[in-house]
Amino acid sequence: MGVKISATSTLLLFFLAHVHCIPVVFDVTKHGAKPNADITQAIMSAWKEACASPTPSSVVIPKGTFLSNELKIEGPCKAPIEFHIQATLKAPADPSKMTGGCEWITFRNIDHFTLLGGGVFDGQGKTAWTQNDCKKTGKCSKLPNNLSFNFLTNSVLCDVTSLDSKLFHVNVLGCKNVTFQHFTVTAPGETLNTDGIHIGRSSEITIIDSVIKTGDDCVSIGDGSRQVHIEKVTCGPGHGISIGSLGKYPKEEDVVGIYVKNCTLINTGNGVRVKTWPASEPGVATDLHFEDIIMENVGNPVLIDQVYCPDNQCKAEIPSNVKLSRISFKNIRGTSSTPVAVKLACSKKFPCQGVEVADINLTYNGKEGPIKSECADVKPVFCGKMNPPACA
Repeated sequence: MGVKISATSTLLLFFLAHVHCIPVVFDVTKHGAKPNADITQAIMSAWKEACASPTPSSVVIPKGTFLSNELKIEGPCKAPIEFHIQATLKAPADPSKMTGGCEWITFRNIDHFTLLGGGVFDGQGKTAWTQNDCKKTGKCSKLPNNLSFNFLTNSVLCDVTSLDSKLFHVNVLGCKNVTFQHFTVTAPGETLNTDGIHIGRSSEITIIDSVIKTGDDCVSIGDGSRQVHIEKVTCGPGHGISIGSLGKYPKEEDVVGIYVKNCTLINTGNGVRVKTWPASEPGVATDLHFEDIIMENVGNPVLIDQVYCPDNQCKAEIPSNVKLSRISFKNIRGTSSTPVAVKLACSKKFPCQGVEVADINLTYNGKEGPIKSECADVKPVFCGKMNPPACA
């Protein structure tokens, strides 16, 4: 005999189910946080309680301006957890006041984590940028990134802004199934090494519906990255969307399955590119696909560069040992700021394999000659419309 459930009972069960999903709020102001003051300890106190909650929880930083030194926000937590930032949170402007390492705020070892709220992580990088002498001394490596996401799983990072980081805005390491959505990165175009989102040794990472304006790569893909999807991202200023650079360090892991689609690049120094060092360590990058990309006044819109040698800090005459294969550039259109709009410069030792270039429609109106393509150590397959004309 079946059990009959009344409409009232059904509504009650529905209500109770949804009430259960509402996270318990841990407001940092209840832990001593005050506007325009350092709230490092208040955040850590609220996080400790929230992380121990057996039901979903939310650490809330309400609207206002607050200060914070280094934060290491760690799990594992007992239930899904949010970090709900509505405020502007400011780092110390003077990098010498930050002694905790290369990261300002780190989220680590958390499952089912959500970062949201419309707030701003302000790295106050202006002072640090004047001290950044990367090209001569490498001192930039001592400056802190704004946000580091280490070993997160099944997480969403949305509707927040990283502003004026001293170095990288976001570093992603050892993560799986993490989505960036409506994520904003903002810094002046002349700032050194301020990569927007750098991904390394992570899998199933998605970046969608986001805007990145910075002084280096909008998105950079490091070794060990697998199944990365970048879609509907607006990039510029910056250095474009890059896979690499690869091959600089021993024992780098393979890069497999990178998909960049339906993105717009504006006034960037490069477009979509793959870059590896010459005289490199061995490596592999395969299944790399760029499709439906709009370029607006972009330098080197389509680029494979296996002689990547910034500031001549390498042995450019020795070929790269990184093997590249199964690469496609499709339906890329717009304007180039350089006469060489398509450049495929592969390794003499390990020529690129399985490169496809299709439906390229780029124009160049500068004074350095007609638009053109260049190819070396690669036999690409060209199809569809090609402007510039295909290289031999």
